[in-house]
Amino acid sequence: MENTFQLSIITPEHEFFDGPAQSLVFTCQDGEIGVMAGHMPMVAAVMDGDISFKVEGQWKTAANSEGYVTIMPDQVLLMVQTVEWPDQIDIARAERAARRARERLRQRASMHEYHAARMSLSRAMARLRVTGGRHID
Repeated sequence: MENTFQLSIITPEHEFFDGPAQSLVFTCQDGEIGVMAGHMPMVAAVMDGDISFKVEGQWKTAANSEGYVTIMPDQVLLMVQTVEWPDQIDIARAERAARRARERLRQRASMHEYHAARMSLSRAMARLRVTGGRHID
């Protein structure tokens, strides 16, 4: 059996996952980071996207919002605002959110609204990606 580390994934509302994992992959500002047992200690900002983690030889994937991760050789704490399993995502709602965000990006009323729209679009696209939903243009 592969080496494992203790993985805890939490949101402000609930504990999403807590148990041994063999691998973790998440998105940060510089791209994707992969974690295995014995990883060097680090702290990183987590970007909107999807997280994948291997438990008992099976990969699990979920959509996540922004947050932080603390990595130690034998444990990882991933703290994000939201995280959802693919079967918890309303695909039609995610597609509507993506359309609204794209429209707001085209309008560019202010820098604040522009950044809020980019974050909204990023979350919607992550939800669609993990559900296998169709991507809208």
